[in-house]
Amino acid sequence: MVIERVITTPAPLPATEETPWPAQGAWTYEDYLRLPDDGRRYEIIEGVLYVINAPNFDHQQAVLQIAVALELWVRAQDAGVVLTAPFEVHLPGIAKPVQPDVLFIIAERRPTPGAKFFEGPPDLVVEVLSSNTIRTDRTVKFSAYERAGVREYWLVDPKARSVEVYTLIEGEFALLGQFGPGEQAQSKVLAGLEVEVDRLFSP
Repeated sequence: MVIERVITTPAPLPATEETPWPAQGAWTYEDYLRLPDDGRRYEIIEGVLYVINAPNFDHQQAVLQIAVALELWVRAQDAGVVLTAPFEVHLPGIAKPVQPDVLFIIAERRPTPGAKFFEGPPDLVVEVLSSNTIRTDRTVKFSAYERAGVREYWLVDPKARSVEVYTLIEGEFALLGQFGPGEQAQSKVLAGLEVEVDRLFSP
């Protein structure tokens, strides 16, 4: 199970650390850099720290299949770069960092070799839902990506075996389509891309 929790009480610090953890709503990137490298995914959105434990098989299966489908199409078109978490994305004034499950950046904006993060909105972001991340993915991250100017946002639901594609129109996400079993998900940003929904999920 993917477990997402919002830290509401200060976590214990190493004995040599004297600086306390901030209250929720006051987390900064400097605080993030002090967090332990313990296999969890840490994100800070609007000063709130979110922690996600290791995901389950269904989640990772969907992430892998989406990344492969996007990578094959993007590479054939020489359209840009596809990345998966963990990789930091900094959305100025909104999130620093956020780590989307899958993201696409057009060729003209691709990160430089050795870059540790990407600053600015990716052109396409994919989040794979779980029972414990639905609220964050559908509300907190939905709003953050929308306000940051992410051009397209995919919500992939392994339980419902569906893909929702939202495109940015005049600063707001609009549903391009909801695609289910037997259908092919389509993209506006990657015009011509078709992803077979059934292939994204375990049998």
